[in-house]
Amino acid sequence: MKILVVGSGGREHVLVWKLSQSPLVEKVFCAPGNAGTALDAENLNIPADDVMRLAKFAKDNRIDLTVVGPEAPLVAGIVDEFRRKSMNVFGPTAAAARLEGSKVFTKKLLRKANIPTATFAVFSRMPEAMQYLEDCEEQPLVVKADGLAAGKGVFVCANLAEARTAVKSVLQDRTFGEAGSQVVIEECLVGQEASILALVDGDIIVPLDVAQDHKRAYDHDRGPNTGGMGAYCPAPLVTPTIMDEIIRRILIPTIHTMKVEGCPFSGVLYAGIMLTAHGPKVLEYNVRFGDPEAQPVLMRLRSDLAHILFLAATGRLAELESLDWDPRPAVCVVMASEGYPGDYAKGRAITGIQEADALADTKVFHAGTAIRHGEVVNTGGRVLGVTALGDTIAEAKQNAYAAVDKIRWQGGWCRTDISDKALV
Repeated sequence: MKILVVGSGGREHVLVWKLSQSPLVEKVFCAPGNAGTALDAENLNIPADDVMRLAKFAKDNRIDLTVVGPEAPLVAGIVDEFRRKSMNVFGPTAAAARLEGSKVFTKKLLRKANIPTATFAVFSRMPEAMQYLEDCEEQPLVVKADGLAAGKGVFVCANLAEARTAVKSVLQDRTFGEAGSQVVIEECLVGQEASILALVDGDIIVPLDVAQDHKRAYDHDRGPNTGGMGAYCPAPLVTPTIMDEIIRRILIPTIHTMKVEGCPFSGVLYAGIMLTAHGPKVLEYNVRFGDPEAQPVLMRLRSDLAHILFLAATGRLAELESLDWDPRPAVCVVMASEGYPGDYAKGRAITGIQEADALADTKVFHAGTAIRHGEVVNTGGRVLGVTALGDTIAEAKQNAYAAVDKIRWQGGWCRTDISDKALV
């Protein structure tokens, strides 16, 4: 098979790396890729959102399977375009991608399917939203812009004053443009978060091992939200009993309702779950592999990913035998640019990646990197996902940070407590 991976982040690098290990795979392309994918595949100078050029390349080069990494091209309809041209593509249609592209769509679907989630209200006008807040008791609330906002459209508000400021930012100031044409105001759920990733072909659901992300910028879950500062897998907080409940009460009803609504879901369904005192509840849905969750999850997967994704893309997941997992846990530590998640300087040379990669059971996945004048430099906020296996979570953490210690660039930093929640 010849495979095209669309995207340029850490998720895409781990996909390229894993797919290239398959005996079924002859060649892997990545568009546009990064400095790491260039080592494990052939990068293409085609942006991830240039749907027509990607489709033309896939057609002209007889690509057997296209795997779409990021959410924006999925929401824009890349899967629809590839299917119109009779090409195999892994991911949801634009209609199904609304599960990530529209928080309003998702909350209404959850309500319709009686799936546990936070109570909520939706507004498109400032006066009604402000009146709703006036009628609320003093409490923490979460305010969400409806559309895609590069992970920045969610405000966790400690009180009503912060909620008013957030609503004003979304609806009045239009901080997120059209993504903020509607706003969701919901109760703030309390508990620990878990990332549930499942492969779906429209009917069959194949859950992957559970991961836990670390969204806050700084140690002990302090600071602003980010795209994710690290993750580990498996996450022992999700017991087999809890996982059964998540499958029964959340995943199955979601996929069934999507089919009934005329937009069957195929691809990766990523459920952000809060484990509350009243059971697991849905925080959000994404429609692609999580980043950085994909790194430790796929690091542990021993089954042939190319075979699995081809079956999913062609509606044949029922043929899949049980997945084979490395019993050892994996920990991924994200190294970020100085200033992230705010403004940051780019183009700073990075050293030590080869030395880190040479360590046993360790892989440095590139996210925001490029090659300039023969050197690897940072081009993004989240730059590297340093991932390692170990016999225990504590050992996997130790191995990951041993690799982190070998990597240097001006201003590079990371959290120091990734996976500690599993060690308490």
